[in-house]
Amino acid sequence: MNLKEKEERIQDILTRGVEDVFVKENLEKKLKSGKRLVVKLGIDPTGPRIHLGRAVVLRKLKKFQELGHKIVLIIGDFTAQIGDPSDKLGKRPMLEAATIKKNLKDYKKSLGKIIDLRQTSFKYNSKWLAKLNLKEISLLAESFSVQQMLARRNFKDRYERQEEISLREFLYPIMQGYDSVKVKADIEIGGFDQLFNLKAGRVIQRCYNQPEQDVLTCQMLEGTDGRKMSTSWGNVINITDEPNEMFGKIMSMGDDLIPKYFLLATDLSVEEITEIQNKVGLQNPRDLKMRLAWEIVKLYHGDKEADKAQNFFVTAFQKKEIPADIKIINAVKGTLLMDILLKNNLVKSKSDFRRLVAGGGLSEINGEKITEPTAKIEKDITLKIGKKNFLKIELK
Repeated sequence: MNLKEKEERIQDILTRGVEDVFVKENLEKKLKSGKRLVVKLGIDPTGPRIHLGRAVVLRKLKKFQELGHKIVLIIGDFTAQIGDPSDKLGKRPMLEAATIKKNLKDYKKSLGKIIDLRQTSFKYNSKWLAKLNLKEISLLAESFSVQQMLARRNFKDRYERQEEISLREFLYPIMQGYDSVKVKADIEIGGFDQLFNLKAGRVIQRCYNQPEQDVLTCQMLEGTDGRKMSTSWGNVINITDEPNEMFGKIMSMGDDLIPKYFLLATDLSVEEITEIQNKVGLQNPRDLKMRLAWEIVKLYHGDKEADKAQNFFVTAFQKKEIPADIKIINAVKGTLLMDILLKNNLVKSKSDFRRLVAGGGLSEINGEKITEPTAKIEKDITLKIGKKNFLKIELK
């Protein structure tokens, strides 16, 4: 990598999709120094899958990794039990250890879709946080005042509404800050809603006579409905979603999100994205979203799968035709449709099937709705399941 390319990559790190850098002058100087820096990112496994919103920060982490810096990814198996109050409207419940263990099952596999796992140091913060005694926690807590905590926007709003704020929630930024001490972080990155927690790392490092980390926060990527991307709201696009599902979700989102998704969720150059932004209002938004969906599916599933997902969408939803690669299964006449869909993982449960039927989400390809939860297969049939899935059932 020549000097010019390195400078371009540094500026890309400092500017693309960045909300704030603290302290920018220090961080830029560090990146240009040639020193191998310790770059920290903490992730609490509060759910089993990683969505595109979280991927924004991971993709930024990858940029540091490509410049040769040491990446330390903190898996918050302890802090997840405390619960991060950042940008939360109410008190976050404590997670059970068993739930966290379950969520972690496929985490590394998902992370490997973005960062190089071989060049990543994984640390579980239960290794040190679970060992802190009351005296040590008290000394850490001395670094912050109640006034500082209540000045934080989400706490301030809840306090003014006279809603409960647990002392446990005050401990979270202290614990996250202590993580920075344990890994001797030079830089910590996160979403912009994490700024208070990230700056807490500087305070705690100062208490332990360590150099204060610089902080970089990324812009937030909204969910498909324009709100913050959140699993609990169901507006997420997960990086492990099947190509057809991922493509369809992107095509269904609001047109106003197109430029931001290109910037934060694709590898297109800033110049290419500027050209796309100039087309907004001049070109059919559907065509721009088609390109966007293809780029994102390609990123996580490859070119061939992106092509197939695009063809599926065009065939199934634009031309109103059945896709050529529709799944075909054989069934015995008189078999409950519910049992067939369950067996083929097209619904999660019997309750899920009933909700699908009640909501009008199950129909024959000719548009005739399936209205009875106890419907049986009496003939060869082609079904549309929800908005994106098709199934052909042939009698044995």
